[in-house]
Parts: sequence; structure tokens; C-alpha cells
Amino acid sequence: MATLAGATALAALALLEAGQRGLALAAVIVAFWLLSWRLTVKLAALEPQGRVARTVLGVLIPLVFGVTLLLLWEFMVRGLAVPSVLLPAPSDIGVRIANSLSILWADFVQTYLKAVVAGYALGCGSGFLVAVLIDRSPFLKRGLLPIGNLVSALPIVGVAPIMVMWFGFDWPSKAAVVVVMTFFPMLVNTVAGLNAAGAMERDLMRTYGASSIQSLVKLRLPAALPFIFNALKINSTLALIGAIVAEFFGTPIVGMGFRISAEIGRMNTDMVWAEIAVAALAGSLTYGLLSVAERAATFWHPSYRKG
Repeated sequence: MATLAGATALAALALLEAGQRGLALAAVIVAFWLLSWRLTVKLAALEPQGRVARTVLGVLIPLVFGVTLLLLWEFMVRGLAVPSVLLPAPSDIGVRIANSLSILWADFVQTYLKAVVAGYALGCGSGFLVAVLIDRSPFLKRGLLPIGNLVSALPIVGVAPIMVMWFGFDWPSKAAVVVVMTFFPMLVNTVAGLNAAGAMERDLMRTYGASSIQSLVKLRLPAALPFIFNALKINSTLALIGAIVAEFFGTPIVGMGFRISAEIGRMNTDMVWAEIAVAALAGSLTYGLLSVAERAATFWHPSYRKG
């Protein structure tokens, strides 16, 4: 009885200590979050005058917020002793990235530099050209756009196996999936953008005796640029997702999708998260570069006139 009572007392003490540690961890996390939130709010309230200062502030705010999330992730995983199989800590993911640079680079080349870049260029380029060609044909616009909406709704898991059978297991089949996913968003957005020019502007071009080509180049294409860049930014995300998912259905033993599928079967979740981090970084950089290009090309747009 004494032994049982002692064991019960030790168990109760351990639970009490665990509860105290949990409360202390929760208090630290909440305090850290509140401090980080306060810092982010203060940074967002700043209104610097110079362009360089505004640019630095625009980068600093999301950077602080992102670092805050990573630190909270680290605290919670370490403090709650979450198994790495379920959720590895950011530090473990960073170690895995540092130790697997050659593998990650090979996967990046196979998936992004080959499949995504080729499919993205072909899909967006062909979608833009077809939109310009059918712009003068109401019949083709009314016939193609509903088909475009239909194809855009097709699931990747249905398209990818077909493309693998048609184009083989290497990167061309993944590029074909990317073409299918990016063609119609570009087509629909470009057609909508070409019709965005106002009636007054079109009448003015006709008054000046402008030809259809001159009106297209000098008025309608510039007015369509916000729509075109919107499609480019949307497609930059769709292309990466499509290529990675397509690799689940057949690929050489290299590629982001292959690595994610293989490593999750081995319970190497840190490697899976390392691939996810590389994909997220590549997608974010692509989106950022497109945003910079959009800013340079559409500086006249009302949304960019401030400052």
C-alpha cells in the first residue's frame, strides 16, 4: 500500500509539474506573440517619405511576421515535445536543407527549371496569342471561353495520368500538365483585359484614324496589362502545384513531387518539409519578380499612382 501510495504521489507530482510547464510555455508563447504583434503594428503605422525607406519597410514587416511564426512553431514543437514524424521543428528542417543541398538542387532543376519554366512559358504564351487572335471574333470568344472555364475546373489528378501516358515519365509530361493549367487562365484574363478600354478612348482612337493594329498596340494591350499580369501571377502558383502533383503519377527518381511522395512513405517528414520550403521559396520569388515587373509596366495605373 505504501508503495502504491508513493507511486500515486509521484505521478500526481509529475502531472502537476507537466501542467506548470505547460502553463509557463503558454504564457511565454502568448507574451512573445503579443510583443511581436505590437512591433508589427508599430512598423505598419510608420509612413516613411523616401521610396527606399518604404521599400525597406515593406520587406521588413512581412519578414518580422514570418520570423515570429517560425519562432512560435519552434517553441510549440519543442515545448510540447511533438514527435518529429508529425511535425518537425523549423531548426530540424533547416538542418535537413543544409545537409541535402545536392538532392534539393537536383529536384529543383527537374521540377522547376525544366517542367515549370517550359510549361509556364508555353501555356501563358499560347494563351496570350490565342486571346489576341480570337479577340475580333465574337463567335470564337463565345465558344472558347466556356470551354476554358470548363478545362480550368478539371482536377489535376485526372489530367496528370493522361499526360504521363502521352508524353512519358520525364519532365515533358509535367510541362504538358502545366500548359493545360496555365493556358486558359491567361486566355480568359487577356480577353477580358482587351475589352477593358473605355468607349471614350476607343472613339478617340477612331477619331484619330487609328487602324485596328494601332488601336490594339497603343490602347487595348496597355489597358489589358493589369489583367495579363494577374494571370501571370496566378499561373506562377498553378504551374508549380501542377508540376509537383503530376510527379506523383510517374517520374524518374528525381523531382520535388517524387521526393515528397517517397520520403513521406519513409516517415522522413523533415525532408518533405524541406522540399515544401524550397517550393514555397521558388514560388514566392517568382511571384515577387512578376509583381516588380507589373509595377514597372503599369506604373500609370491608379493603384500605383500614390508616391
